[in-house]
Amino acid sequence: MKIIIAPDSYKGSLTALEVAENIETGIKKTIPEAEIIKVPMADGGEGTVQALVDAHNGQIIEEEVIGPEGDRVKAFYGILNESQAVIEMAAASGISYIDPATADPRKTTTYGTGQLIKSALKRGASHIILGIGGSATMDAGVGALQALGFSFKDKAGQEIGRGGGQIGKIASVSKENLYPPAEELYLEIACDVSNPFYGENGAAYIYGPQKGASQKQVEELDQNFRKFNQFVRDNYNKDLQQLPGAGAAGGLGAGLITFLNGELKEGADIVARANQLAAKLKGADLVITGEGQLDYQTVNNKAPIHVAHLAGAEGIPVLAIAGSLGEDYQKVFQKGIDAAFSIINKPASLNKIILATPELLQETARNIGRLITLDID
Repeated sequence: MKIIIAPDSYKGSLTALEVAENIETGIKKTIPEAEIIKVPMADGGEGTVQALVDAHNGQIIEEEVIGPEGDRVKAFYGILNESQAVIEMAAASGISYIDPATADPRKTTTYGTGQLIKSALKRGASHIILGIGGSATMDAGVGALQALGFSFKDKAGQEIGRGGGQIGKIASVSKENLYPPAEELYLEIACDVSNPFYGENGAAYIYGPQKGASQKQVEELDQNFRKFNQFVRDNYNKDLQQLPGAGAAGGLGAGLITFLNGELKEGADIVARANQLAAKLKGADLVITGEGQLDYQTVNNKAPIHVAHLAGAEGIPVLAIAGSLGEDYQKVFQKGIDAAFSIINKPASLNKIILATPELLQETARNIGRLITLDID
């Protein structure tokens, strides 16, 4: 029997690889002869770097960069091979670095994300996977581009400052000092939302308040996004408002692909292709996926659903093991998951469950293994 184990991480508990390893241990207790292939998954958010580094036997690189509010923070990214790297923008420019009660998203910057990109380029990367979830910023990626050497000037010819409060002033762009390898860079940007660049469903109105923006600041930021888009339309013949997902992460992805070579794609699809999941599914008898909590949000093409989609194309049954089964988790059954299991076997505090997750995963997987081996007429 060939079993593919392809879970996402259990946030705050285990990495995707650790989840897969514990499921494997449980399955092997009842089906010792099973051929098991572990494929750590992610959807472009937290855990993407670790999942891909584990899958490729890569390396985590730690780097001190400028955080969203201008102070220095310790960030990281992953090197997968001699030409490929993976970055989570939240590691450098994430919302965990700010206090939304006091933050001013007109001033926060993605400069640190650009520093991580530059560091990866220095190590030979020409293809970078960039996860853009969990951002603290609203600068349309201008800060990241500044870190790579782009110069943005206002009508007076003065260099603009950092932050979304400045991007409406842009009158000219120069890449005279661009770090040369950036010219050859290809960015795959993991984006799982469809919000437009500006407007009532755009970057400022939807995401500004959670990053600390007052109503007045939201309106100011939205106007700046409109001015930035007009500049891009006039000078680069691109309309970011027509790009699905342009409003994600404060416009980071949209800004990057305006001035660099790249695309916005579904995060789980990027990770699945990087890990060659489709090829590994060939000839499999069963797929086991999962994440920390399976619920109604899972169906929005989170990693377990993408795994189920690929498995379904091969006619392979799919089971999901989750830390917990949340609200409307049954919706996953309409998206290709055949059965779902929670690892929780008795009332306990969240902290105790997190500490016991390895053992609970193994026990759940062992019981699944016993079910598989039943000979029922």
